[in-house]
Amino acid sequence: MQLYGSDTSPYARRIRMFCALHNLNVDYQHLDIFSEAGKAVLVANNPARKIPFLVDGEHTVCDSGAVHRYLTEKFNLAKMTYWQENQLVNINACNDSLVELLLCSRSGFDIQSDVLFFNLQRERITAVLTDLNEQCVKTDFLDCDYLKISLYCLLDWIIFRSLAELAPYNALLNFYEVHKSLPGTTHSDPRI
Repeated sequence: MQLYGSDTSPYARRIRMFCALHNLNVDYQHLDIFSEAGKAVLVANNPARKIPFLVDGEHTVCDSGAVHRYLTEKFNLAKMTYWQENQLVNINACNDSLVELLLCSRSGFDIQSDVLFFNLQRERITAVLTDLNEQCVKTDFLDCDYLKISLYCLLDWIIFRSLAELAPYNALLNFYEVHKSLPGTTHSDPRI
């Protein structure tokens, strides 16, 4: 099995950490999706042009959620409850909004301007972080390794990219400090 992703992608990182936690034999290949060669590999395997994706023989599985589900089924690991999946949807929504803002900023847009698209992203980020600040201390959240990994990757990516202020979210900051030693955290650090 081969996982393709970017070293700075929080979505690829969560799969790498999930594999490390469960000692899954999945090779990782960094893919520079902005290079000609990297883009060709991406387009050939995922028409949505998103990473990560997993290649397992004749199967190609796209998107971190589908890859997680595939690995969970293949290795008979615990599945998430619907409540846990809803928390993952929120983590993904926040991460997606942050990625959109980062891409817009890198494209030269003033992401602090009073524009509907930017306003909606900032509102979503604030609402989700506020909710996750309450949810991340619950047993149902802490009992799910993939949720913990996904939230850790989101928080670390926010800090890495300096995209949001986390100071108002004490529970999230505490969660981040407590989970810095999750398996695979150091090896997948985007700063390395």
